[in-house]
Amino acid sequence: MKKIHSATLLLFIAIFFSNCATIVSKSNWPFTVDTAPQGANVVITNRKGIEVFNGKSPATMTLKSGSSFFTKESYTVALGMEGYESKKVTVECRVNGWYFGNLLIGGVIGMLIVDPATGAMYRLDAAGISEKLESKSSTGATRSLQILDLAQLSPAQQEKLVRIK
Repeated sequence: MKKIHSATLLLFIAIFFSNCATIVSKSNWPFTVDTAPQGANVVITNRKGIEVFNGKSPATMTLKSGSSFFTKESYTVALGMEGYESKKVTVECRVNGWYFGNLLIGGVIGMLIVDPATGAMYRLDAAGISEKLESKSSTGATRSLQILDLAQLSPAQQEKLVRIK
């Protein structure tokens, strides 16, 4: 009879103190940033505005999925390169599917304390980003083609014309 009570007690403890996402998953995720052209400046800040990465593309880093207790993390990736338009991309975290394993196993402590505290209840929405940077035009205006009649040109402009044969 003591063996049955001991086995029941062990089973109860295992179920009650299990924390599915923390055991099966993780709270830090690999993240890659690539740009075309490569060599762009990459600055990543978290939801509090704290810089968590500063480097050049292509780059791989590890980002946390949880910000604080029951709060998912969010990141802003700022990309910049001389001669190209700057770009900002937002990266969000979502609820980790393994977190709901606590419901099946019955891990109350895991669901309400461990997974939210470690950040394992969330995961990054994407494994990385790949962005094409747009070139800045030298004058700031777009180029266009105009077709003019010779009579519309001033005498000074007409002198600069070159005949094409």
